[in-house]
Amino acid sequence: MRHTLPIAPQFYVTAPQPCPYLDGRMERKLFTALQGEGAERLNDALSKQGFRRSQNVLYRPSCAECSACLSARIPVAEFQTARTQRRIMARNDYLKRTATTPWATEEQYDLFRRYLDQRHATGGMADMDLFEFAAMVEETPIRSRVVEYRSSIEGDNNALKAVCLTDILDDGLSMVYSFFDTSDTKASLGTYLILDHINLAIELGLPYVYLGYWVPGSQKMRYKANFKPLEIFYKNEWRVLGDPEEYAATTDPLEVEPIAAQVAKIQLPDTKAY
Repeated sequence: MRHTLPIAPQFYVTAPQPCPYLDGRMERKLFTALQGEGAERLNDALSKQGFRRSQNVLYRPSCAECSACLSARIPVAEFQTARTQRRIMARNDYLKRTATTPWATEEQYDLFRRYLDQRHATGGMADMDLFEFAAMVEETPIRSRVVEYRSSIEGDNNALKAVCLTDILDDGLSMVYSFFDTSDTKASLGTYLILDHINLAIELGLPYVYLGYWVPGSQKMRYKANFKPLEIFYKNEWRVLGDPEEYAATTDPLEVEPIAAQVAKIQLPDTKAY
């Protein structure tokens, strides 16, 4: 009989590359593979510690001199809907939501391309082709859904207006990536998707909606602070954001722990799963 020892996840660090959030800075990521029977449990555990999923990889910013990127989530039971957000919900009440298995379509890709061309023409995804888009959507070892939003207005021919690739965690919904029709600037579809995911989490009895990273000093990430109370993963614990102006994006190499110390503090699920 052959015996094998359980293998814990191995962590690696990417080479530095330009930061997509703060000009003039370099980013690094700490990452591990997401695979095997323990993938779902690992994703659940590390999502609670500031990690995000991209296909078969879990990653967390681990920059040499900067710790500005903070994982953010909304505690849905305490969420306070602002007047502007209520108007956005009412403005988009013609949309109907459907959740499907993670399967990419050309219709989704067409909307994705239009979204990138309008919002992120120079970003890291700008050159993504249909096959790479399909890999982003379909290569997932955990419970994921493609949440589509279509127009219910007669004459719109069931037009696809927005899409979100969403992971279902044991304690919430993680909005992995979303894109939408940008032609109606007053629709605020990005905000609407988050508000509807809060409602979806409530329907499913899940306490959190994970939004990715909030970055002080980044205009791209500023909108997340509008979802109050927002929680951030700061110094290895979740806390309410409070006043966003109290957080600075200043560089301080003394504030950043060595990679070995960061890895040592990561809490893994039962290693019998690996």
